[in-house]
Amino acid sequence: MGMRGMLRRLVIVVLICLTLCSGLSAAENDQVLTLQESIDLALKQSVMVHSAKEGVAGAEAQKQEAFTGFLPKLSTSYNYTRFNTDPYSILYGLSTPGSKTTMTTGTRDNYVWALEARQPVFAGGGILANYEVGRLGVDVARLDERMVTLDITREVRIAYFNTIKAEKLLDVAQQSVKQLESHRNTAQRFFDVGMIPRNDLLHAEVELANGQQFLVKSENGLELARSKLNTVLRRGIDTPVKVEDILAYKPFNRPLEDCVKVALDSRPEIRAYLLKVEQAKKMVSQAKSEFFPSVNLVGNYSRVGDTPGVSGSAYRDQENWYVMAVANWNFWEWGKTKNRVDVIKSRENQINDASTNARDQIVLEVKNAYLLLREAEKQIFVSKKAVEQAQENFRITEERYREQVATSTDVLDAQTLLTRAKSDHTNALGDYHISHAMLERAIGAENTGNRGQGTGN
Repeated sequence: MGMRGMLRRLVIVVLICLTLCSGLSAAENDQVLTLQESIDLALKQSVMVHSAKEGVAGAEAQKQEAFTGFLPKLSTSYNYTRFNTDPYSILYGLSTPGSKTTMTTGTRDNYVWALEARQPVFAGGGILANYEVGRLGVDVARLDERMVTLDITREVRIAYFNTIKAEKLLDVAQQSVKQLESHRNTAQRFFDVGMIPRNDLLHAEVELANGQQFLVKSENGLELARSKLNTVLRRGIDTPVKVEDILAYKPFNRPLEDCVKVALDSRPEIRAYLLKVEQAKKMVSQAKSEFFPSVNLVGNYSRVGDTPGVSGSAYRDQENWYVMAVANWNFWEWGKTKNRVDVIKSRENQINDASTNARDQIVLEVKNAYLLLREAEKQIFVSKKAVEQAQENFRITEERYREQVATSTDVLDAQTLLTRAKSDHTNALGDYHISHAMLERAIGAENTGNRGQGTGN
């Protein structure tokens, strides 16, 4: 095969690869991102979730550290001591009355290697209380992770529905511009044949310019909504976004009383405060343990010698060991332990007050989200009816204008009413779903009951 044939094949292969890559890229851009996929992606890539998981891992390690307080402690030491002279003793009257005899009792160089085991026997309950504090800390960290998950889920839902709402508002703006262009063209024809004054034509052109400005704002609104969604998902801010249209109305049938009850039972914030109160009680017990003595069982094994090999000497045995029980009691420290206990009791009372305040705020948060949900729900039906009436009004007014029974101002007013009605209906649907996401977060559960089936938009 010649060089020219090889180059031709290489070019074909490159072209095929580029075609496949562009096809894959187009397929990725055309992929519709569902709400659940968005939530899963955000939770997977969120640095806040990662931080919360690190908090759980740290709490687990702290609990394991506290557990080691129950276990024996092993230590070893090696030391060297050199005296200025060999140790000696003076004996009087050993040979004759009044005589003085000097006797060497050790060596100038002394090496000691020791191994010690210390087992806590009694610590006034402090070790157990410290472990319970660590164990409760793990549960608190897991609840913190749950709170972060709920917050991110809420943010994704809000950004997702805002994107859908922005897309629909853009559709409304595009339809409005088309209708205004059609009316302007009709007005131009009427003006050309002298059926309407120039003022009516200018009015139509002004309204068309206003509609085009509304279209530009709608385009920017959609771009910002998509950028917000990409930011929540931790993707490139200009990544193409296509979302599933799930803005249909789905009834929410749970009463307010049930929502409040579920929130008080399942909100991780309340459960976290309860655990923190329990933690504070254990910390009080831990502080009170210092009122009592501590008892430890100690075992010691040592080797000595006058050389680094600790192989004994002419004056001391090579090995020695002992077992003893040691009790320590700091019975007077000028009120230090009492003051520490009082400090922790004050913190416990603070946590109790914060827990009570949190319950009140959660009830208010649930009621606020619930009322907003019901308000948006009512607005959906009102705006839907308004859209139907505005469409019929625009149709009739446009026909009357063609027959020169109605004025250009009547048509433009009808068009404005129709655009506003469609925008209000789209906003009501979006606000309903956003309020539902807020209510789910306020309740503290992913599913807040029967949402029903879509009944149209």
